[in-house]
Amino acid sequence: MMRTFFFAVAIGLITLTFSSISLAQDGDPNIAAKYAIGEIKSIDAAAKQLTIKTDAGSMVTVTLGDKTTYKKLAPGEQSLTNATDVTFADLGEGDRVMARGTVSADRKSVPALMVIVMTKGDLAKKQEAERAEWRRRGILGVITALKPEAKEITISNRTMAGTQSVVVALSDKTEMRRYAPDSIKFGDAKPSGFGELKVGDQLRALGDRTEDPLHFNAQKVVTGSFRTVGGVVTAVDAATGEIKINDLEKKHPFTIVIKHDAVLRRFPSEMGAMGGLGRGPGGPGGGAPPAGGGQQAAGGAPARPQGGGPGAGGPGGGRPGFNINDMLERLPTIAIADVKVGDTIIVSSTQGVDPTRLTAISLVAGADTLLAMLAPRPAAGQAPNPAAGLGGSGISFGIGLP
Repeated sequence: MMRTFFFAVAIGLITLTFSSISLAQDGDPNIAAKYAIGEIKSIDAAAKQLTIKTDAGSMVTVTLGDKTTYKKLAPGEQSLTNATDVTFADLGEGDRVMARGTVSADRKSVPALMVIVMTKGDLAKKQEAERAEWRRRGILGVITALKPEAKEITISNRTMAGTQSVVVALSDKTEMRRYAPDSIKFGDAKPSGFGELKVGDQLRALGDRTEDPLHFNAQKVVTGSFRTVGGVVTAVDAATGEIKINDLEKKHPFTIVIKHDAVLRRFPSEMGAMGGLGRGPGGPGGGAPPAGGGQQAAGGAPARPQGGGPGAGGPGGGRPGFNINDMLERLPTIAIADVKVGDTIIVSSTQGVDPTRLTAISLVAGADTLLAMLAPRPAAGQAPNPAAGLGGSGISFGIGLP
């Protein structure tokens, strides 16, 4: 979710006054001495007040007066030069605003001299455009090797033709960012460097492939250390946003914390009958699917490769089928109430302080079908291992789209 990042960049360059203000007062980076930033949750036209909610969850009352000015700013703009004048009547719930004024001592209210707004509709269009670009020109995988001297990263990802390795080349101009522990927002990733990368990290890059389909030139790279855990749901508390599971491999209990920005999806059982993903090496269905097989993602939409880039094409530059992670991201979303006791889930989370509590970035329910499709066929006389499809599966959906 990049809206926080782009809004902060735009606002940060509007006036030099903000450069001297600490962004960490009281633990909420969206509240400072002279402004508050948040999403409009309610509008009281009679009282000329807004209630806004910051990304950290703080509620702030914005009081408006006759001298309050209103400016509309397009997402991505970095100054007020191209801002347009609007009025109080143009504000709407869901819009994102910066209320400039002297914030109260308890940090719960601000009489605004100026309100700068990015509308909900404009933000949605900007975000969708960014997502479309990351899908079209992006690649996702797990780091398997690092060459600092050459600024090259080798990643593995899994297509319908099997797991393949791609070399991601960085330049001095490549923008690098990294997820912080317990953070689940794409937009909250911090500036990073090559030295922070580790084998096993997940990586999402935006850039262009070369003539060699297994070589990718990156303009932007986002990385993170994630845990991917599969388990059977033992309890669901939609009110607190917590799901209890026993992991598939060792039956250890975990608590999955579902916050607002977590993305929950369900893998449809009927996709198992299609046999599109195949199994791991040695299993049936390995290799590329038949040409023209008509694979479809959930909802009837044709399954598409990840932008035709290295993550989607095969070694010859062909297009053997969509990337598994790309397919998972295209599944319809669900709510926590749709997750049921007895469901098998796969959850991706950042590495947090408490190893038994995982803050979910992405969660897929109905994962028993997916894991069965990914697992290698057990040897004769061996019982199927429900966790076998998770290990080495190439599933790396921790880093979501903007």
